[in-house]
Amino acid sequence: MTVNISNLTITTPVAVSSTNPVALELNGAVAIAEFPSVVKVLSDGSVQFTAPTKGASSKSTHRTRCEWSETQNWTLASAPDHWNRQTMTLTKVNSAQKVVISQMHVRGDDSPPVKVFWNKGNITIGFRTSYNQTNPVNSTLLQGVPLGTKFDVIIHATSAGMVKVTARCNGVSKSTSELQLDDTWDTHLFEFHGGVYNQVDYTDATPADDGSVCIISDLSLSHG
Repeated sequence: MTVNISNLTITTPVAVSSTNPVALELNGAVAIAEFPSVVKVLSDGSVQFTAPTKGASSKSTHRTRCEWSETQNWTLASAPDHWNRQTMTLTKVNSAQKVVISQMHVRGDDSPPVKVFWNKGNITIGFRTSYNQTNPVNSTLLQGVPLGTKFDVIIHATSAGMVKVTARCNGVSKSTSELQLDDTWDTHLFEFHGGVYNQVDYTDATPADDGSVCIISDLSLSHG
């Protein structure tokens, strides 16, 4: 299936300019046209996202990403159901063997309610019940997801703040219980993210070939 990222924003591992080392964010169609080394449409219509560990990062981190995000923010109450359905294959992973692959992010803060990781061959999640919660509660969702294998990650949130995360691979499907966000999230704006976000800090000694690559073969985002 052809994956359309033309209405999404891509955070790249490419610097804004030679004098501004912060990660460049740009429209998906522009990213494909101008930076095929990190965002590339493959022959079957899927999209490859590449994030070298050593590259441009956001102001607050030393971690690189090649990640899509929604351009329109939303509140929980803005629709009965919010869905992020992503089918992907991780073809390469960084030296730490850990990468964020999907998120329900909150605008203006670096502590989102839901992060989904590929972590040493398992799908794990971090969940924050409250907006001001310092550390998420981490758990393993699905074991045995090797590199080079297609898998699905689905985040579903409701207007009542109920969240469920599902992962499927090789005919095995696992879902979380119903995770409840408390009312501290009610006034905040969210957007879904996906792709690869390296969970290892780069240094001057980081090898140039270290990094993560994924292929997204299906992507569906809906609010309604």
